[in-house]
Amino acid sequence: MPKEENIGITVKKSEDMPEWYSQVCQKAELADYAPVKGCMVIRPNGYAVWQKIQDYFNERLKRLNVRNAYFPLFIPESFFKKEAEHAEGFKLEVAWLDKDVTKEGERLAVRPTSETIIYDSYSRWVRSHRDLPLRINQWCNIVRWEAAQTKLFLRSREFLWQEGHCVYETEKECHKETIKILKEYKKLAEDLLSIPVIIGKKTEKEKFAGAKATYTIESFMPDGKALQCGTSHDLGQGFAKSFNIKFIGKDEKEHIAWQNSWGFSTRLIGGLVMTHSDDKGLVLPPDVAETKVVIIPILFENTKDKVIEKAKQIGKQLKSLNAIYDTREEYTPGWKYSEWEMKGIPLRIEVGPRDLEKNQVIIVRRDTGEKITCPETEIKNKVKQILNQMQEDMLNKARSFLKESIMETSDWDAFESMIKARKIVLAPHCGEAGCEDMIKDKTEGASTRCIPLDNSKAEGKCIHCDKKAKYKVYFSKSY
Repeated sequence: MPKEENIGITVKKSEDMPEWYSQVCQKAELADYAPVKGCMVIRPNGYAVWQKIQDYFNERLKRLNVRNAYFPLFIPESFFKKEAEHAEGFKLEVAWLDKDVTKEGERLAVRPTSETIIYDSYSRWVRSHRDLPLRINQWCNIVRWEAAQTKLFLRSREFLWQEGHCVYETEKECHKETIKILKEYKKLAEDLLSIPVIIGKKTEKEKFAGAKATYTIESFMPDGKALQCGTSHDLGQGFAKSFNIKFIGKDEKEHIAWQNSWGFSTRLIGGLVMTHSDDKGLVLPPDVAETKVVIIPILFENTKDKVIEKAKQIGKQLKSLNAIYDTREEYTPGWKYSEWEMKGIPLRIEVGPRDLEKNQVIIVRRDTGEKITCPETEIKNKVKQILNQMQEDMLNKARSFLKESIMETSDWDAFESMIKARKIVLAPHCGEAGCEDMIKDKTEGASTRCIPLDNSKAEGKCIHCDKKAKYKVYFSKSY
């Protein structure tokens, strides 16, 4: 019999979250560090989560009449120069292929985002109001040459994402759909991943380079840091002017188009891990788990065959949930429990000789460890019921944490204390970038996260300076 090595997490989430997080990602076989500095390998368990996210969102895209396409990885330098603010915003993050490599007379950028390469095509595709709205999404990889130290899923030089790019006749339609996508992101985070988010507008300092306005969904992690989980940008007409995206309107006159772009990345997986997982390993909301149930037979020599047969019967009943059964005899049941807990399988079904005698099984929830005795005849319905309850409970637990983490003040001393206590603080602000920088410096990292969409009006003075407050904004430290 092989030695049962220690597969557990060696540090506590509450004591050393960075090390805990790295161990969960690796030991749950979600991802690994790559031999290339700043990069990561997404393993099958991790990619299965990404596939669930893709499947969910592709279905939502169909309902929004958005079609998938693909555009080149390489972008001519001249395209970046067409939109000066955009080029400046990405100046420090772009990986370039020099002219002696490209042999094309100019450098090529390795895609840090795709506005420019896509809008070159749009300038040829859009001719009439009948071509609009044009809604296209692509799933692809992105390279931003900024991360020297890899933080699996959270920060790496290469990552996966989706990016949508749409063209409209009117400013009103463009803005409406920019917000609609933001709310779709909120729905994805909460309904699929059980991650509650705050939605709002980025300040001028924090908005996307070249955008008229940027909107965001922000989650809050157990270590007291915000995580930006998705952004939707109202681009106005800036890129359309730069790339000559014009159309003949219903009035038979030429008009400049209105545009938006929006995206989320594999960073969502990192947020998922940090929000729900524990000292035993990965915890997955059932809806995003590829395998929702593991069946573990308790094996003794004289009843082994009967118990294994019963486990297989249960597995057939739960085939739609991609149930698996673990009949390995070289490991103890306890070791198997730990292994599957580490990998985040939502439910464990235990069946042994005593359970056979009583015509029952034991169902164990991964998130709470609760053990539920279930008659054999009710297994299928009971399992689905527990999975639905687990999905809801995980979201409610995370919502409670988020609610408890949000505080509001207009007093600077209280603000500093709240930030030090790792809270999200809603406070009045003047809206000036210089003031944001000073707040970040004085609090050792607290930045503006977003201006709430539903309650941004502020009275009185800025939390930091004596200038009149322009709006209320959420502040916190962040990833």
